[in-house]
Amino acid sequence: MTETTETRIKRLRIRSWRRGMKEMDLILGPFADACLAALGPQALDAFEALLAENDQDLLAWVTGAAAVPERHRAALNRVSAHIGARPTGG
Repeated sequence: MTETTETRIKRLRIRSWRRGMKEMDLILGPFADACLAALGPQALDAFEALLAENDQDLLAWVTGAAAVPERHRAALNRVSAHIGARPTGG
């Protein structure tokens, strides 16, 4: 059985709020609540791939402490724009 877009967004919202690191909850959760419903299938795929990454890596990318891998740049730029930050391009 295939997952509906609505169900997928709900699942991604839960995953965004229930990370291993509170800082990432507070970055990804509000973005998911505010923006996921407006994203198309490819952008949702990119965000889901981002959620599969380690929280320590995500935090380093968001804060600019490490370069963002090309495969995650578009998704992380969306998240960063939502929080008003700008990660380094790499």
